[in-house]
Amino acid sequence: MVIFANICYLRRGNRVLLQRKAAGLFGEGKWNGPGGKAKRGESPQDAAVREMFEETGFRVKGLRFHGLLNFYVKKELDQVVFIFSTTHASGRLVRSDEGELGWFPVDAIPYSDMWSDDPFWLPLMIEGKSFVCDFYYTRKYGRMTKHLVRSVNAK
Repeated sequence: MVIFANICYLRRGNRVLLQRKAAGLFGEGKWNGPGGKAKRGESPQDAAVREMFEETGFRVKGLRFHGLLNFYVKKELDQVVFIFSTTHASGRLVRSDEGELGWFPVDAIPYSDMWSDDPFWLPLMIEGKSFVCDFYYTRKYGRMTKHLVRSVNAK
């Protein structure tokens, strides 16, 4: 069964909020934007807003949809991830069980501590572009074997 999920990047000036996933969670030890699975009947945007609040304490609005990441494991579609960003947030940063949070300058994003697909699409999102990507991984997301990135130069 295909999983539908979301990631939302909060930007403040030249910085982006990232989360290092806690031990025992999917993506353990990797930095990524806050996000997760959509609940039944929940729109991708509503899921992104909910996940951001649950994982960071920030209430976000004005989300911009950037694109889709299609993840294949052993050639079978496993996940479809909707990518959003925003600069509009209220509240204050709070800890959650999801993992450590940190602000990173966009020119110092820790790609070496992220998923191997992130360097292919995250710079496009930071530039304000739209995209659809297909990433193929070995069993249990062990290694990326193939990728296809289609970007649209929309701002």
